[in-house]
Amino acid sequence: MNSYNVIGLMSGTSLDGLDIVLCRFTYENQNWIYNILNATTLLYDDYWIDSLRDCETCTGRKLIALDHEYGKHLGQQVKVFVEQHKIKADFVASHGHTIFHQPDQHVSLQLGHGAYLAAHAGLPVVCDFRTLDIALGGQGAPLVPTGDELLFPEYDFCLNLGGISNVSFSYNGQRLAFDISACNMLLNALANEAGLAYDEDGRMAASGKLHQELLEQLNAPAYFSAPYPKSLGKEWVLENSLATLQAAAIPLADKLHTSCHHIATQIKLALPVLHQRRQKILVTGGGAFNKYLVTLLQQHLGDRYLVVVPAPEVVSYKEALIFAFLGVLRWQEQPNCRRTVTGAATDSIGGAIYFR
Repeated sequence: MNSYNVIGLMSGTSLDGLDIVLCRFTYENQNWIYNILNATTLLYDDYWIDSLRDCETCTGRKLIALDHEYGKHLGQQVKVFVEQHKIKADFVASHGHTIFHQPDQHVSLQLGHGAYLAAHAGLPVVCDFRTLDIALGGQGAPLVPTGDELLFPEYDFCLNLGGISNVSFSYNGQRLAFDISACNMLLNALANEAGLAYDEDGRMAASGKLHQELLEQLNAPAYFSAPYPKSLGKEWVLENSLATLQAAAIPLADKLHTSCHHIATQIKLALPVLHQRRQKILVTGGGAFNKYLVTLLQQHLGDRYLVVVPAPEVVSYKEALIFAFLGVLRWQEQPNCRRTVTGAATDSIGGAIYFR
C-alpha cells in the first residue's frame, strides 16, 4: 500500500485533553504527503484529570486497572469519532498518556492499553512506541523526529511547545532531537492557581515583571547543560522547575513572566547555528498559541532565526499526526525510532500491534 487512512491519538502531559485526528498519508515520488482530514480535541472531565494526574502514587493493581479502563475509554472515543464523521480508517495509532518516564531506570509507561483500545474501537491498534527503544538502551524519546524529517523537510528546526518543549533538526546528515525544558506544564500550573485552565495569549505573563533571581534558579539545573540524547519526565519537572516556582514568594503574574523568559532562554541555548542563511523554525503545540511566549522567543533568538507558527490545525494536532505516521512506518515494518535521537544501540521499529 502507498496510501493509508489512520486515526492518531495523543494525550499530553499538560492534560489539555485527548487529540484525535484522521490523517491520510500517501507515498509519491519518494516523499510522504499528509492530509489532516478530520480532527478534534476532547477535553477531560474531572474524573480523568484527577485519575491521570494522581495515578503515579496509586497501587500496582489500581494502576493496571486504570490502564485497562483508559484503553477502553480511548477505544470508545474512537468509535464515537468514526460513527459521527462516517470515517473509514485502516488502523489507530495511539501514543497513550505518559505516567512515568525514567529511561535511566528502564521505566516509561504510557497509559491506555492497546488490547482494550482495539476491543472497543473495533479497529487494529498500534501503540507502545517507546519500550523497544528503551530496551535497546535509548531514552525512548523524543519520538517525533522521524515524522519531522519526512513530513516537514522545509524547516530547519521543528520546535514543539507542549507540556515539555522539545526540538528536532538535521545536523551532519543525522536527525537529532531532545527535550529542552518544561513549558506548558509550568505555565498551565501557574494559570490554574488563578482559576484558569491556561493563560490566554500569555496576557497574565505579559503583565508581570522579570525576577532575575528566580530566572537564575530556573536555569540552574544540570540537565540544561548536559549533552543529548536526553529527555525529561513529569517527575523531573515536579521536583525541579515547579518546586522552584512554588518556593518563590512573588506575584503570580511575575512567576508567569519569568517562566516565559526561562523557556525562551533555554530554547535559544539549545538551537545550534546550522548555516549562514536565516533559519526557519516550525513552532507547534499549545504554547504556539501563547502570543507573548512566541513574541518573546523571536526576541531572544534574533534575526538569524525566523519563528513560524503554521495553520491552527497543524499547531494543535502535529503530535497526533506524527504518531499516526509512526504507526504507518510500524505497519510497513520500517524504522520509526532513530538511535541518533535516543541514544539506543540501533534504530528500531517501535510499536505493538493489536488486531481486532
